[in-house]
Amino acid sequence: MHIEYKRILLKLSGEALMGDDSFGINTDVIDYVAKEIQEIVAIGVQPGIVIGAGNIFRGVAGASKGMDRATADNMGMLATVMNSLALQDALERCGVDTRVMSAIPMQSVCEPYIRRRATRHLEKGRAVIFAAGTGNPYFTTDSAGVLRALEINADVIIKATKVNGVFDKDPMLYDDAVLYEHLSFDEVLIRDLKVMDATGIALAKGDKKPIMVFNMKTPGNIRKAVSGQPIGTTISM
Repeated sequence: MHIEYKRILLKLSGEALMGDDSFGINTDVIDYVAKEIQEIVAIGVQPGIVIGAGNIFRGVAGASKGMDRATADNMGMLATVMNSLALQDALERCGVDTRVMSAIPMQSVCEPYIRRRATRHLEKGRAVIFAAGTGNPYFTTDSAGVLRALEINADVIIKATKVNGVFDKDPMLYDDAVLYEHLSFDEVLIRDLKVMDATGIALAKGDKKPIMVFNMKTPGNIRKAVSGQPIGTTISM
C-alpha cells in the first residue's frame, strides 16, 4: 500500500474519548481509536499522538471557575497524562508498542519528553504519546500538537474530530454549513475558523506543515489520510 505520510502527528480531542458519556473515558471509543492507530502502524506509519483533556477537565471545570489561569492549565495538563496512559494501555492490548512522554516530568508513571529519544522510539516502530501539553500554562494542546509535529519532523498534522472537516459555520447547529476542502493558513486566521487556536496555526504556517482535519468516527479514515487520499479539509500554503 502506498504511504504518502510516513511520520504523522495525530491530534485527538479529549472530548472525542467521551463517546456519548458526559465526561471521562469511554472504553469502547478508546479501543476503537487504538485499532485505527494499530492499522496504520501495521503498514509502517510512525505516529506521534497528542490528546486533549476536555473529557476529564470538564468534570472539574466547576472547581476551576475563578481559579488562577496557570493553576487551571496545570490541572488540564495533568488530565492529558491520564488520557495518554489510557490510550497507551488500549494500544498495547492491540499489540502496538507504545511510549508516553510527558512535558511535566513524572518518571514513575511515564518517560520525560526528550526530543531525540522520541524520534528514536518512532524509528523503532513505537507509537509515542506526548502528554502534558507543552508543559507550560497558556498554551493549548493544539499548540502542543503542532510544536511536537515540528520537533519530530512529522510529514503532516492530522486533527481527528467529531465532524467531517472545517465548515464555514458549526455543522452541528446549521444544516446548510459548507465544508471547505482546502484552506490556506491565512484564510483560517483571517476568518477565525475554529480549527485550532491561532498560535498552533501560526506555528504550522511558519514551518509550512500541512494540517488535515476529518471525522475520526468513520472507520479507516486515518489510513486513507496517510495514503494521501483527499479526505476532510486540508490546510496548507
